[in-house]
Amino acid sequence: MVVYILALLIGVIAGLRAMMAPAAISWATFLGLIHLEGTWLAFLGYRFTPWILTVLAIGELIGDQLPTTPSRKTPLPFAARIIIGGLCGGAIAAQGGSFLGGFVAGAVGGIIGTLGGAEGRARLAAAFSKDRPAALIEDAIAILGAALIVGAVP
Repeated sequence: MVVYILALLIGVIAGLRAMMAPAAISWATFLGLIHLEGTWLAFLGYRFTPWILTVLAIGELIGDQLPTTPSRKTPLPFAARIIIGGLCGGAIAAQGGSFLGGFVAGAVGGIIGTLGGAEGRARLAAAFSKDRPAALIEDAIAILGAALIVGAVP
């Protein structure tokens, strides 16, 4: 059951910052915290994958600060967050042989993170009367949350 909760939570992280979740999963796989050897997700633990995903995650953190960045709730970004959340959730559950259950939990987490993150950020931005502090708080939650989640994988 813990695995499915962690899969749901990594999906929430994907809903907040789409590339943060796969970067965290990739580092955890590379460092041996998550075991994906012998699965089609083994590439996440390859030598350069964590670095590439980290660069993409940093790019997303920067891009999110730009005023021209589209809403995460538009169809393409929303779908990407659901799929990425599902894949990351599946990766967490795959070592126990339950990729599909983890995928579903991660996808649900992606929906929760996308909608909840947008609402939470809007409320924080209204409280601060500007978006940047709200965005930085959301960034911090995504970074810290991802690290805690992959660190808790059994």
